[in-house]
Amino acid sequence: MSTLAVDRDEAPLIRLAGLRVSFGGPADAVCDVSFALQPGRALAIVGESGSGKSVTARTLVGLTGGRARVGVDRYEYRGRDVSALHDREWRRLRGKEIGFVTQDALVSLDQLRPVGKEVGEGPRLHGEAGSRAQLRARVVSLLRDVGVPEPELKARQLPHELSGGQRQRALIAAALALDPALLIADEPTTALDVTIQAQVLELLEATRERGKALIIISHDLAVVSRMADDVLVMRYGEVVERGPADAVFGDPQHAYTRKLLDAVPSAHSRGARLSPSSAPRLATASSDDRTHVAERVGGFDGPLLRATGLFKSFRGPDRVSRTVVQDVSFELGVGETLGIVGESGSGKSTTARLVLALERPDAGTVELAGKPWSQLAERERRSRRQDVSVIYQDPLSSFDPRWPIERIVRDSVDKSHIGDGRARVGELLDLVGLERSLRHRRPLELSGGQRQRVAIARAIAVDPAVLVCDEPVSALDVSIQAQVLDLLADLRDELGVSLLFISHDLGVVHHLSDRVLVMKDGIVVEQGLADDVFLRPQHPYTQHLVAAVPRLEVEAPRVAA
Repeated sequence: MSTLAVDRDEAPLIRLAGLRVSFGGPADAVCDVSFALQPGRALAIVGESGSGKSVTARTLVGLTGGRARVGVDRYEYRGRDVSALHDREWRRLRGKEIGFVTQDALVSLDQLRPVGKEVGEGPRLHGEAGSRAQLRARVVSLLRDVGVPEPELKARQLPHELSGGQRQRALIAAALALDPALLIADEPTTALDVTIQAQVLELLEATRERGKALIIISHDLAVVSRMADDVLVMRYGEVVERGPADAVFGDPQHAYTRKLLDAVPSAHSRGARLSPSSAPRLATASSDDRTHVAERVGGFDGPLLRATGLFKSFRGPDRVSRTVVQDVSFELGVGETLGIVGESGSGKSTTARLVLALERPDAGTVELAGKPWSQLAERERRSRRQDVSVIYQDPLSSFDPRWPIERIVRDSVDKSHIGDGRARVGELLDLVGLERSLRHRRPLELSGGQRQRVAIARAIAVDPAVLVCDEPVSALDVSIQAQVLDLLADLRDELGVSLLFISHDLGVVHHLSDRVLVMKDGIVVEQGLADDVFLRPQHPYTQHLVAAVPRLEVEAPRVAA
């Protein structure tokens, strides 16, 4: 919590009353949202995907979109009525007065411009760039402040050349470039590993200590409990609970708030279902003749997946070759979950790409069910491709934005030859907690969490033996995350699907994984049973990761005597 002394009678920096937003549907996306926020304080807005959190945030900076119908009783910034500003007037405020961090870094960053150009755009447009040398130095300093490694190099790279966490940090740097009085952060730490997350949270707290106001939208309740003074809990566009963070989390009054808190995964939740509303077990089985995964891969009784001595290097824009995976070896048994953790840039995702045979290792091998996998030519692998499926960290980058959701999922269904195509698509959408009515929408018409659920539906449509999960729940709110984790556990326990689970969320990995691999700078520094690694870490780096994990910080409200 902030130690800044704030006069509760001080005029609010922002005052909002009766905000309503509709996109032409039968119900408002946001209905009667009101709050006031003073300098030096942080307000968190939490709730499930589709609850109206992000719509509220975008409306506050004039980015609701042309199809939206917005109504508000009162919206003031620094005492000025801003409820009817035109786009040009909003552009003068955005960046300079109000910073905005979006949750989809890959969408928000121009894929054809170096990251440094994106971070320096605000100062340049508002006439505060100085000389080229001064702007370059400022950009590098901002990237360093948010924990981007080798900031001079990363400033020259394109967004797709950075990891998901590095892109998210670049967005935060861009939002802070002009030191705005109000920062609105929509899932600012979603793609960040725990150590960089801790660094960014310290940066945001320091920003607040300097008298800046924060609005934080996040599904990570531990982050919210650390940062927020006050909390709004939203559901279906309405605020169902509000109050000081300690009171909301320590003594929640609404059943929905209690449901969110109960869905947080941790060491204590291992072996238990997180969501009472999880889909029925084995609901993915669409016919009686579906066979067990182990039988489908030939009844092999050894490790289903074996990686031995993997090495991989890439050449950067400075023409320097960097080894990102060094002598990585592991085994994955049938029906087992192996978690891989480590900071952004540690080699986790590259290891996943080597397992998927999307990259060829410089040295080492990957075997699937005792047979060569990484060593094969693609034409030799093609008949076995559906045995290894993947859930990507950035679903939008793997979708054709012109296709509706039904076609995206059905493309995998048709390749799997499992059941009737249209019925199977509906069944898969049910499994991942998506309404069937969304099947005709396109990816850009869905929230980040909804897109991630589509990616999961597509991945499990082929009935894989190995499911590579690269940050599969990072964009999901805790209740949908709980349903997806329960689903993955069902696939593992009942059908024998093996999970290679990559995540920066150590609580999620501890909840789901049997064994854990810890990576740093491309090297495996520790591995073992999940309880041993997380509860009794041996390597200093693992100890550092575990210590950096945010925990739900609440104090039970005092009861009057």
